[in-house]
Amino acid sequence: MRLLEHQAKQHLASWGITVPCGAVVSKPTQLPAAVKKVGRFPFVLKAQVYAGGRGKAGGILKAKNLSQARQAVKKLLGKRLVTPQTGSEGTLVKSLLIEQSLTILKEFYVSLLVDRSKGLPIVVASREGGVSIEELAKDDPQAISTTPFDPLLGLMPFQARRIVGWLGIPTEQREKATWQLLGLAKGFFSLDASLVEVNPWALTKELGMVALDAKLTLDDNGLFRHPQFHSLKTADADSPMEAKSRQIGINYVGLTGSVGCMVNGAGLAMATMDSIKLHGGEPANFLDVGGGADVNQVREAFKLILSDPKVKAVLVNIFGGIMKCDVIAQGILSAAKAIKIKVPLVVRLEGTNVELGRKLLQGSKLGLVTATDMDDAARKVVEAAKPLTLSKPFVLRQSSGRTARRRVK
Repeated sequence: MRLLEHQAKQHLASWGITVPCGAVVSKPTQLPAAVKKVGRFPFVLKAQVYAGGRGKAGGILKAKNLSQARQAVKKLLGKRLVTPQTGSEGTLVKSLLIEQSLTILKEFYVSLLVDRSKGLPIVVASREGGVSIEELAKDDPQAISTTPFDPLLGLMPFQARRIVGWLGIPTEQREKATWQLLGLAKGFFSLDASLVEVNPWALTKELGMVALDAKLTLDDNGLFRHPQFHSLKTADADSPMEAKSRQIGINYVGLTGSVGCMVNGAGLAMATMDSIKLHGGEPANFLDVGGGADVNQVREAFKLILSDPKVKAVLVNIFGGIMKCDVIAQGILSAAKAIKIKVPLVVRLEGTNVELGRKLLQGSKLGLVTATDMDDAARKVVEAAKPLTLSKPFVLRQSSGRTARRRVK
């Protein structure tokens, strides 16, 4: 579960981290009261959306006076903001955070998250704040420091001091920065967070070390311990596709690859993704339709996968137990009637009613590719997802148990 910036900053402030004075407005009539609370101009007006890249997308504006503030509110509030993380459809700006503008002397980056390869929480820090940490890690990995620490002991003061020293924070601000870093670590555990990110963590002329922007993501599995967040759990707090999956009643997590996956069972879904990567592909999603899905849920799940423009091929991998293979087949056929399937489809069915499911699919005109086992399915779908470099379009056909491509005449 993600929080908006102003919600995250409320928690950071309670952990002892300095944040700019700010106020939230959701309609233009609230602007005068917000201006009075924040104080003197200039102000910064920031669109409150669950996406990064707001600055480049025009979602952060400055105002030197009340007239400019009104213009900024009119320009942003109620508009759709398009960033690299929202997709082309953008996201609706429902509220703005108005903050005091500060004089920035130096920007840093700091975050806490779980390193699954180490099985430990880590602090990620960089002397280069205000930029995409993903791009920085790719272009200059030496500019990033990672510090794993014991989850039972928490971040130790000597570790925090070492990070602050490596960042090169001025001597007069190091004690304050150390306490802020320790506060972030304590807050990270207290809320069962999966990510706390401050970018930029800035040295300012007016307030010293300040969290100018903040992201806070909570682990959904820990929300039962934090009932105060239940009212904040909205569809907007998820990505659009993940919000849609909640409505359907399936488990979906969007990823960055090109192979769409529809699987029943979390373990089989993870094994399927591993097999795809083993054959050189990248999964576009984790999708578990579960054991009790009906035809409508399967159809909507299939439509959800195909709505992702990154998907170049789809693998359906079903082991029929509670979920019967013929139900999956009917769902795929129902989806095919509702939308035009323009990408290769590889299907592997085993288990309850498998022969009936196969018969239904083979009798269709989808031109799908069947697979004998999971390894065979993964190999075929990775091959199908590869971009074609020939001048004429190709389609997949089934030939003697192998996936073949032929020129469309």
